[in-house]
Amino acid sequence: MSNTAIAPSLKIGEVASQSGLSVKTIRYYEEIGLLAPIVTRAESGYRMFTHQVLHRLAFIKRAQSLGLSLSEIQEILGVYDSGNLPCDSVKEHLVNKIEDIDREITDLETLKSKLLSLLSHWQAKPPLARITQTICPNIQQ
Repeated sequence: MSNTAIAPSLKIGEVASQSGLSVKTIRYYEEIGLLAPIVTRAESGYRMFTHQVLHRLAFIKRAQSLGLSLSEIQEILGVYDSGNLPCDSVKEHLVNKIEDIDREITDLETLKSKLLSLLSHWQAKPPLARITQTICPNIQQ
């Protein structure tokens, strides 16, 4: 008798139920390699996951909620799977995300200013001569 206990495996439906993710999402994550180290195939062909999959899926969900893409998450998990703590990599991605958000805020503020300026000069009924030449003279001036 062996001293090493084999951790029970979970079927994909159990993983979906416990993680709150759909079976389709879990299959997709497996397909793109996010779950590679913790999924095997049983003789029956069923996907079998270790309980570690629940921690990994929780990390993926949290990272996505912080705005990280699946490719960024895959990079971070690659660091983890190589035996290293990926906190530096996570921090770098989060700093980059903040820079992206700052750029988006600037772009949105610029767009808002343009829209406010346009609306401040809005004409409910532009001159007839201009109507035939344009679809909406208010925005095509």
